[in-house]
Amino acid sequence: MDLGALRKSYRGDEEAFEEQHLASRDPIQQFGVWFEQAVGCPAIGEANAMCLATCTRDGKPSARMVLLKGFGQDGFRFFTNHESRKGKELDANPFASLVFYWEPLNRQVRIEGSVKRLPEEESEQYFHSRPKSSQIGAVVSRQSTVIPDREYLRKKNAELEERYRETTVPKPAYWGGYILHPDVMEFWQGQTNRLHDRIVFRRLRDASAPLGDMTHRGEGEWVFERFSP
Repeated sequence: MDLGALRKSYRGDEEAFEEQHLASRDPIQQFGVWFEQAVGCPAIGEANAMCLATCTRDGKPSARMVLLKGFGQDGFRFFTNHESRKGKELDANPFASLVFYWEPLNRQVRIEGSVKRLPEEESEQYFHSRPKSSQIGAVVSRQSTVIPDREYLRKKNAELEERYRETTVPKPAYWGGYILHPDVMEFWQGQTNRLHDRIVFRRLRDASAPLGDMTHRGEGEWVFERFSP
């Protein structure tokens, strides 16, 4: 199938995303501004949906959509099964990339960094804040393992609904949260002529290191640059 003619118009040059349009020189705060605009856009169903890319120790990548469950200066939080493929890959190679794509706004945010597990207490607290059906679902599903059919899930779910009808669902030891500590954050805005805007923040570990002519100081450890599309 030839998809060469499949293209969409984005924004015009008069709506370009330029450095003076940054709401903050702190990329976490800049993300917060764009995220709130995505949340407020009726055409975006789940603004917190993101692609999480992980990689095995020997360089074989995998990616899937998950939900962002919190963010701040310490990083970006999500929860999943530690025994899933992504969980095993994060154990073996604790680095990942996140991508948010808000198509109605012609915007994308890409985040790279190191990942570690959240404290058990935080995972426990979030687990019990979820709807009970979601808690049971986490117990039912040994994510990424082979099962005979969907009926297997239905039966197991019904059994656990009955077992925990009047009691608290215990959080499985294999389920919990992660936090990605960002080292790179890229803000992309699409342009119809494909001269897209790309402003990339990176964490500068050595504050005394000289900056290039096209590198700008951000807040704290951050610097930012404009990349060619």
